[in-house]
Amino acid sequence: MNKKRTVIFGGSFDPIHTGHVALAKEVIDKNIADEVWFMVSPLNPHKQDRELTDENQRLQMVEIAVEGERGLSACDFEFKMPRPSYTLHTLEALEREYPERSFSLLIGADNWEKFDKWYKSDEIKARYPIIVYPRGNNNMPPLPKGVKWLTAELHEISSTEIRRNIAAGTFSTIEKWLSPKVLNYIKKNRLYI
Repeated sequence: MNKKRTVIFGGSFDPIHTGHVALAKEVIDKNIADEVWFMVSPLNPHKQDRELTDENQRLQMVEIAVEGERGLSACDFEFKMPRPSYTLHTLEALEREYPERSFSLLIGADNWEKFDKWYKSDEIKARYPIIVYPRGNNNMPPLPKGVKWLTAELHEISSTEIRRNIAAGTFSTIEKWLSPKVLNYIKKNRLYI
């Protein structure tokens, strides 16, 4: 039986922006996977110093952003797991729950550079394919076996920058980075102000 190829794109998505969606679409368009799950992290072990927007609101924004996009979906799997969520535990639990799928991981080059600091990173590398996408000015050294470089457009935006601009009231500078429906959700719920 051919397993469905599922890429896990984990993150805080606080908020999700058009760069995130474009990267996931690139994975589908290049036939690297059959589907991409945006795994909304309720508590990222690497971002515990910052208060995140309510996880259900972040999940809703992802659902809005990927609505109607072929192969893309929002995922709240980590909401039911112990916190903080460690990627290895998530992948193992996904394998148990979805034996008809094979899982791989999509991460930014910035995360790849510090991947050795992730919980049991060697085990993740040994057991799961990893796809690395461009982020910032990354001059990537050669990647080890099982790790692929995703040739994709570099999106010079971050959720941090978007939050900062919203707090400053400069919506016009970030409109192109958010789907209109996500932007409406942010305004309606008065997020990041």
